[in-house]
Amino acid sequence: MQNGLMVLHGNRLETLTDLLIEWLGRYPLAPLETETVLVQSNGMAQWLKLKLAAPDALGIAAGTRFQMPARFLWNAYRTVLGEDRVPRTSPFDKSRLLWRLYRLLPMLLDDDRFGPLRHFLADDTDGRKRHQLAERLADLYDAYQVYRADWLADWEQGEDRLRRSDERALFDDFPESQRWQAHLWRAVLADMDETQTALSRSAIHNAFVSALRNGESPPGLPRRLVIFGISALPQQGLEALAALSGHCQILMLIQNPCRHYWADIVEDRHLLRRQLEQRKRHLTALPENRVNPLLAAWGKQGRDFIGLLYDHDDPDSYRAAFHNQIDLFEDREPETLLQQLQHDILELEPLPERDRRPALRVDDSLQFRIAHSAQREVEILQDALLERFADNPDLKPRDVIVMVPDIEAYAPHIDAVFGRLDPGDPRYLPYTLSDRSAGAASPLAQAVETVLHLPQWRFTASDILDLLDVPAVRRRFGIEESALPQLTQWIEQARIRWGLDAEQRHSLDVPGFEQNSWAFGLKRMLAGYLLGDAPAWRGIEPLDEVAGLGAELAGRLARLLDTLQRHWRAVREPADVQQWQARFTALLDDLFAPDGAEDQALDAGLRDALSDWLAACEEADFAGTLPLTVARRPLLDALNAESLSQRFMAGRINFCTLMPMRAIPFRHVCLLGMKDGDYPRQQQPMDFDLMRQWGRYRPGDRSRRDDDRYLFLEALLSARDGLYISWTGRNVRDNSERPPSVLVAQLRDYLNQRWQIVDKSVDKSADNGRDVADHLTVQHPLQPFSRRYFDADDDLTTYADEWRPLHVHDETTEEDNPLPLPPLENNEPVSCAALGRFLKQPVAHFFEQRLKAQLRQDSHNLDDTEPFSVQGLERWQLQDQLLGEALRAGPDQASEAMHTTLERLAGSGALPLAPFTEGSRATLLMPLRRPLQQYFLLLAQSGALQPQQEIQLDAGGLPLEDWLVDLRGEASRPRRLVLKTSRLQGSLEKLTTDWVIHLAACASGHALTTQIQGQDGLYSLAPMDPATARERLDAIGRAWQQALCEPLPIACATAFAWLAGEEKDKGEAEARKVFEPGFNSDGEQFREPAIARAWSGFDAMLAMRHDDKPAFCHWTEQLYAPLYQQAQWTEQGGRVA
Repeated sequence: MQNGLMVLHGNRLETLTDLLIEWLGRYPLAPLETETVLVQSNGMAQWLKLKLAAPDALGIAAGTRFQMPARFLWNAYRTVLGEDRVPRTSPFDKSRLLWRLYRLLPMLLDDDRFGPLRHFLADDTDGRKRHQLAERLADLYDAYQVYRADWLADWEQGEDRLRRSDERALFDDFPESQRWQAHLWRAVLADMDETQTALSRSAIHNAFVSALRNGESPPGLPRRLVIFGISALPQQGLEALAALSGHCQILMLIQNPCRHYWADIVEDRHLLRRQLEQRKRHLTALPENRVNPLLAAWGKQGRDFIGLLYDHDDPDSYRAAFHNQIDLFEDREPETLLQQLQHDILELEPLPERDRRPALRVDDSLQFRIAHSAQREVEILQDALLERFADNPDLKPRDVIVMVPDIEAYAPHIDAVFGRLDPGDPRYLPYTLSDRSAGAASPLAQAVETVLHLPQWRFTASDILDLLDVPAVRRRFGIEESALPQLTQWIEQARIRWGLDAEQRHSLDVPGFEQNSWAFGLKRMLAGYLLGDAPAWRGIEPLDEVAGLGAELAGRLARLLDTLQRHWRAVREPADVQQWQARFTALLDDLFAPDGAEDQALDAGLRDALSDWLAACEEADFAGTLPLTVARRPLLDALNAESLSQRFMAGRINFCTLMPMRAIPFRHVCLLGMKDGDYPRQQQPMDFDLMRQWGRYRPGDRSRRDDDRYLFLEALLSARDGLYISWTGRNVRDNSERPPSVLVAQLRDYLNQRWQIVDKSVDKSADNGRDVADHLTVQHPLQPFSRRYFDADDDLTTYADEWRPLHVHDETTEEDNPLPLPPLENNEPVSCAALGRFLKQPVAHFFEQRLKAQLRQDSHNLDDTEPFSVQGLERWQLQDQLLGEALRAGPDQASEAMHTTLERLAGSGALPLAPFTEGSRATLLMPLRRPLQQYFLLLAQSGALQPQQEIQLDAGGLPLEDWLVDLRGEASRPRRLVLKTSRLQGSLEKLTTDWVIHLAACASGHALTTQIQGQDGLYSLAPMDPATARERLDAIGRAWQQALCEPLPIACATAFAWLAGEEKDKGEAEARKVFEPGFNSDGEQFREPAIARAWSGFDAMLAMRHDDKPAFCHWTEQLYAPLYQQAQWTEQGGRVA
């Protein structure tokens, strides 16, 4: 096998792959010999494996080892120089250098030469700034070892100078403010012994190259090395490969976007002109002014790499082996706009003169989409992909890749849009998310990250419940997922808000009180188990809900809190590295029991990170103490490290981050998030990075912005059928225009200058100058339910048919409305309370009773702050509890009962702490005194309590059975008194159950008077003749049965507002105010989920007809007008209204 470096260029990876397959088949290695392939990403490795294993290729990809260049070269250093001389790790590795610098920095600050560092660390109280600085410096020196080894060699010799990039024998002035870098490097070297200093990357590299050039060829080197699809390597790496090529065959397959020599079309013309003169390839000579603007703007990284390759390439030495075919550029006639773009770059085509621009051939191979948000970008993409799949039956999900600048920012939107559909849905598209960090993708990782911040934690009720949502935590403490609702209920009833106990609260610089803490709540739970509903014991109000076998669950919760408190105390104290390793290991052991391959791999990775950290500190001779803020960094870094997902290329639509060396061919390439400021991605260089300063650039240097520019070029070139580009080009608040990425803007400018629209029927703005790009651009509306998507005259399309009824509703006729369900055969009797609930929520009746659908979800959003006041629903609940105790105690003991109840409420944590306690007591009691007095006065005037009486009635064919209770006075004219906690005036919807009881009593022959006392006054319902009462009940019963067949177009509070407004000829306007949301009001439509589900708005509900009038008016007259007319209002102590 011929040794040497063989570089083959091609514009398509498929062609390069075919050549590789042919070469491997023609010159196979021995049966048990491993083929070594270097790639720059896991995605490229998987793609190549699939190609090699294809039936029409090698058929199998076994015996092939894929490696990253850096790892391979370090192993090659060890093979050539010996494992004794080159260990697995070097004291100059970033992880080792970091902790050496962390140890050295405090020792050097008294030296005036390190004045800038002393100034930066002046206010570093906990070591965090020192760690950040050491980390940045370790990164910087690591880069210097790769890209500026000559600088470090000069500094090591005491020469504070910077060699130039063009003439290495010349030097630039060393900035005085940065000379500390050379002094610090010498301090690092002085801290090492001779054995360690010999392990610097540049020293090992030089020894490696020297050994190979001297003819040493130790066993262990591969006979053949394939380098595939790599578009960037540092000079040092190329030198190492060139040295290796004397001892093995190296086949480099390079994707080159242009068939011509293009390394001199952009910056550094004089340097690359010299390379052009020295090149050995027989390339077509081109005029100097022949430049493709896109390649010039985006190709800097590839230009430098190819330019560096020419220094090591001798094509004449291997041209014959490939039958003179070493430049594999395909000549294909472009058929689409995208292919024409790619062809322009391949041929280095310049822009034509403006009056010679060819006509645009319109197709869908290149699309621009403008959205208002990331969520809309993903929704629009889903519609576009569904359209593509519908138009191309042979298109598979694996043929599509979607790349974004930051996958973490888009992952929630992707899951929300693509993950909401079931596999059975015809719109379902299988997808996978790659490149997510462990901390973002795993609940266990998020939980570990959370507990690494225990000293800053508030330990809120939500925090602990979120922790219990993690399966590994529940498994450790033996808590089943089904037990979480019970725990949530107990935590809410125990009024636990935040804080472990008084000590933990005090550590956050707040007063050390225990009320509403976990210690407070757990004591209440334990007291409830031991004492039941007994009175308070030593100030602890028992929570009697915790009883029997269920108390075991409370014990497991207490064990979790005890474990957290123990670790909270431990991690607050500084410790050395070994102690921190023990603490973190105990933390993982005590809190988590990982199960499943993913969690176990994460747990093993965290433990490996701790071991690596300990080894790094030992090798750096660091034995000092560290606070938690610094000690947790290795674990946090392990959690936040990008995961090179093995699911990439997994047969689904691939969503991933735009990463270097991921120019894998796909039929459709989609780029999202291409807005200005987000791409090219911003990376603020360190102000002390001498490589980034003006004039010190060298070919091969890496730059995030240059990487992103070349990535964009690679994405354009790797698309075979279509390139889709979208960005948030409109402000979501004011619809103002937002510019795209400068790269997208350059592409659009190129399109406008490269083609023209000749046919005015295609685009009437043909004289615009931006007409071509505009013609390829679609601006989408703000919302996915916009009418434009369902307008036949608009070109926009959507597959979100769930929004269609919003826009076709107004056009439907009565016959188009869904038919009612058939009547329900059910003779089960109903109670007065059930009929009262129906009157209050008639639409919910259909969903809950007929469809068995609970649209109103019980909210368990726990309050995480201690109470400072009582208001809203909580205030009503406490006042209702006070009134209940007062009624049970009777008029003589009512005041004492309420004060006793207040004491119990305070002991249960329901009332705010001082100084808010007295104010909250007054807030609760004051509004209750007058209505309670009025109630007891009415009670004294009402006579004796009558025995309860059973009623059995027919309510419009609906059997009504119940018991009349709390009737007082004479049997011929009984009275019923009700005390309500809330204010009543103008809120007749609060009386619906009392109204049904009143009707039932009157229909049964009782001349009942009902009096309903509220905080602000009294409603009275006068006796009715039985026939009228039965008529009213019949109407309610018929409505009940009709509401089981279809949602009734009625809303209770809205109906009463209509009736009140009719007195002023403003019925519809007043009803609309109550139904729809407005200032300081949610509206009945949104308070009641069933109404919102049934009716899109007030007009939709009002449009429903019953005979010759709106159905809303019909049901208002039938169900609510009688109560509105019957109820008489008496203000507190005032007149009858």
